[in-house]
Amino acid sequence: MAGAPVYGGPTAGVTAVPFCERLLLVVLYVAVLASSVAVIEPSPHDGLMGVLAVACVIAGVRFHRKLTLLFILLLIWNVSGLMSLLNVVGEEKTTTFAITSLYLAVAALIWACLFAENTMMRLAVLRNAYILTATIGALAGISGYLRAFPHAFEMFAHDGRALGMFKDPNVYAPFLIWPTLIIVERMLTRRIALRDIVVSGILLLALLLAFSRGAWFHFAVSGVAMAALCLATAPTMRARLRIINLGVIAIVAMAGLVVVLLSIPSIGSMFTERAQLIQSYDVGEGGRFRLQELALGAVLQYPNGMGPFGFASTQTNQQHNVYLQGFLVYGWTGGIAYILLVCSTLLIGLRTAFVRTPWQPYAIVTFAVFVGEVAEGFIIDSDHWRHFFLLLGLTWGLMVATIKYVHPQQVAAPIGRGFRA
Repeated sequence: MAGAPVYGGPTAGVTAVPFCERLLLVVLYVAVLASSVAVIEPSPHDGLMGVLAVACVIAGVRFHRKLTLLFILLLIWNVSGLMSLLNVVGEEKTTTFAITSLYLAVAALIWACLFAENTMMRLAVLRNAYILTATIGALAGISGYLRAFPHAFEMFAHDGRALGMFKDPNVYAPFLIWPTLIIVERMLTRRIALRDIVVSGILLLALLLAFSRGAWFHFAVSGVAMAALCLATAPTMRARLRIINLGVIAIVAMAGLVVVLLSIPSIGSMFTERAQLIQSYDVGEGGRFRLQELALGAVLQYPNGMGPFGFASTQTNQQHNVYLQGFLVYGWTGGIAYILLVCSTLLIGLRTAFVRTPWQPYAIVTFAVFVGEVAEGFIIDSDHWRHFFLLLGLTWGLMVATIKYVHPQQVAAPIGRGFRA
């Protein structure tokens, strides 16, 4: 990761590589660049994932045996989900829900296979595209919140909350966390560039203006996890002191920025409202906590699941807990598969983060953000978040790349080419 990141092009610094690989990098860049546009379904990113899959086949991207567990757990999760459709035959949007789950599982496998090989080059493209698209989305959200261009940007904020080019600020805000922390990690451990300060400031401001309690919690958990891992893996005491000193400065700077922003009446009043631990919709007969109690009872009553939106059709709303969602929609088998998927990803992500490789900083940040996403899942349904499956696939792909890097003789031969077993 030497040198400053280049946020503007898919093949910056990429020369003397085969045409098929260059084609793959361009498609990867465009697909990630489109990921901040999620206001329509299916999104442009979804269509580009199909193009990326074709580019992977052309470039000879392979499925490695080390990804078999990921494949099996995703398969069980989806098969269980498809079987649960029998409980909601003819209901609106249920088939679309199941197809989306299947698509996201395939996307996770694509990401995993993609980053298992030629890792640093592909990570550089991912980083550049993700930071650029997140910055564009952040600027859109900030402009919408400030009503800088009322007619053109009113769609980028709603009910006093920035949402960029997403439908929901609670999905938009977590999308910004990986690019934010990948920049912060660089500043903590290597060097500080003015561009990094500006871009991270834009992303943090957008994160604040989304007024998503879950995303704020997610960012705090991920930030602490990243800082702890950076300290634990720092090669020297001097490097640790740098992380501690800059970390303290960053916390003070962010606190000062928040204080200044809260002095603005509109921001201060919204922050005061959203920062309360318990909201009105959390309590009461139709509140989040009561619905989660009812959902737990429903899990015990329906071992085969209730199908997509099955619980919401019997209650006032969803239960807003992705782990209960796993059992309610996908049944006991699918729910257990989802829990095992999350736990196994956490385990391999942590182990990968401690191995000194060229991509160790990416592994640290990806694991830290995934930890935050897992924690946020207790208060929101994140099973259809595209960036969740990016983190999932990236974690597994980096695991394979790390094993190949450290113990190449222990890695079994990949299975075929172009995802063919």
